[in-house]
Amino acid sequence: MSSYKPIDSKREEFRRYLERAGVMDALTKVLVSLYEEPDKPEDALEYVRKHLGTDGGDDELEAARARIAELEAENALLKGEAPHAAAAAEPAAPAET
Repeated sequence: MSSYKPIDSKREEFRRYLERAGVMDALTKVLVSLYEEPDKPEDALEYVRKHLGTDGGDDELEAARARIAELEAENALLKGEAPHAAAAAEPAAPAET
């Protein structure tokens, strides 16, 4: 019986690792959503793959999109100012007499 203990402790350690990493929650959510799906998909594995990748990145994706919009607006503003800045930097040509 003592030969089972190391395997059980390794298994328990791995389970705790998965819980800390949020894997157990993510899998549970996907499996519950599949269970509650009224029209079950043909390929359940593809459903799980598709839905596992969508939970974590939504906030990061929105933040990245907002940052892109902000930088595009700043870029457009700077491009609009560039001709004026170049004209102001050029010394005025001396008037011919």
